[in-house]
Amino acid sequence: MKHSVARQNIIETASRLFYQKGYSLTGINEIIKEASVAKATLYSHFKSKDDICIAYLNYRNQSFLEDFKAFVSKAPKGQGQILAIFDFLKAFYATPTFNGCWCINTISEIPPENVTIRETIQNQKSNFLKVIETFSKANFPNNSIVENEILAKRIYLLYEGALTESHIHQQSWPIDSAKELCEYILK
Repeated sequence: MKHSVARQNIIETASRLFYQKGYSLTGINEIIKEASVAKATLYSHFKSKDDICIAYLNYRNQSFLEDFKAFVSKAPKGQGQILAIFDFLKAFYATPTFNGCWCINTISEIPPENVTIRETIQNQKSNFLKVIETFSKANFPNNSIVENEILAKRIYLLYEGALTESHIHQQSWPIDSAKELCEYILK
């Protein structure tokens, strides 16, 4: 396997395992076995399980943001694009492999002193908030900068709450309720 192909294979395998089973319950040997790589190959790309975790978080986040932006951008401008945020979440929830938010799942498994993984997750969540703010500004150009920042934060909280609660309850009603609340605050 070529250098970058092996690395990507390890990341994709770890991503699937971490998301399905959790960070703590997935061992290095399981990643090696599932990725069909030698231990030396894995350690030539990653120094530790934490390094693999950061690659996993970055891989999931990049894929998520690309899909999210593409989905929301296809919706009608204005309120339609903002509400499409929750349609995206509902489609994500409906996938057979849905297991909640990979960031929340991971952060709940790491100790508070694991600053590197914690900061990676915090940065990803901050960037997601900025993406929502970008959609807010694009769809409500007459709002002030402050109004769009406040709107984005509210939408972000509705999204994150709906994501977590839909996972906990294994039902989509939190997403539907969050979308209804979003419609209300957009009036």
